[in-house]
Amino acid sequence: MIEREISPRLEALYSQYPFVTVTGPRQSGKTTLCRAAFPDLPYANLEAPDVREFAETDPRGFLARYAEGAIFDEIQRVPDLLSYLQVQADEAGRNGMFVLTGSEQFALSDAIGQSLAGRTAILRLLPFSFDELARTDASTLVDDVLYSGFYPRIHDQHIEPRQALGDYFETYIERDVHSLAEIRNQTSFRRFIRLCAGRVGQLLNLSALGADAGVSQPTARQWLSVLEASYIAFQLPAYHGNVRKRLVKAPKLYFYDVGLASHLIGIEATGQVATHPLRGALFENAMVMEALKFRLNRGRSSNLSFFRDQRGLECDLLYATGEGTIALESKSGATFAPDSFQALDRVAAAVSEVRHEAVVYGGDEVQKRTRGTVLPLAELSGWLGEMDAGA
Repeated sequence: MIEREISPRLEALYSQYPFVTVTGPRQSGKTTLCRAAFPDLPYANLEAPDVREFAETDPRGFLARYAEGAIFDEIQRVPDLLSYLQVQADEAGRNGMFVLTGSEQFALSDAIGQSLAGRTAILRLLPFSFDELARTDASTLVDDVLYSGFYPRIHDQHIEPRQALGDYFETYIERDVHSLAEIRNQTSFRRFIRLCAGRVGQLLNLSALGADAGVSQPTARQWLSVLEASYIAFQLPAYHGNVRKRLVKAPKLYFYDVGLASHLIGIEATGQVATHPLRGALFENAMVMEALKFRLNRGRSSNLSFFRDQRGLECDLLYATGEGTIALESKSGATFAPDSFQALDRVAAAVSEVRHEAVVYGGDEVQKRTRGTVLPLAELSGWLGEMDAGA
């Protein structure tokens, strides 16, 4: 088993709170992480019908079996159990009792906010980071990574990505969509998801997206919220700082896993990636997610944004630190072009808090330039660790 970067944070928080809640996409490794971190804790999976029925119909009797604590998987399946858990933890009056996992972002957050406010730490586990992937025997070549993505099961069990991601998509449609929302037109919803995948790295335009999917803008908004709630899609907010420029306000759309996005746009083999017209957008998606994983794996929230003004000046990613902001640009090519820093220089002139500039490219050599740093995607996390002392 690959030790996850988030493990030290999980173990530390467990000793500081009665509860720790780990959320994230299905198959991101939540159960494996928690059971490896706390091998002595009893485990109950609330996806199992008999376990769920016991917890729903006799919560006191169910929890009596776990007086000293436990790991409860997919806690959102029995949200009413949280109130009983709160009482049990308050009566015990100690930390380090329960570890909860869930894969529905917003519903779980609402339930926890009502029942466990102030009693639980919340961590978000995404699929492998690049560093975690590199500790497996999987290929870390850029096109291989953009094709296969980062779901641990693909790499742990050596499953063909086309098969695994196809099964993941079908399972998601059949299970999560029905539990999150009553979507009757499954054909249109499938088309909507694929259209979203084809727009990674683009400004979100719900009117156009809905029109292409054949649904209204309100329906497109509802469906996108379903994708966000189940950790499929991610919206990167636009920078709204105090600058003397007219800035765009729409967010940009990305997928939590670049491999799933590749699958949904029809990529069925690594060899298709190099010539695909969306290769640059997929590479940008991978860069944004790598920065997000760096934050989340250290127990910190997202502080990411992008910059674009009405004249088209753009920076793919702004990463705020306590000592200033890092401006990052993605270039999927393996050869670095010196003029890549020109737009970053102009963004730095507009955004006064920018202190560092970096170009993340498809090559494999770190280059320290006068105007900034040139980084392979594989080196981004380590470089952010050097730049962000608080992480």
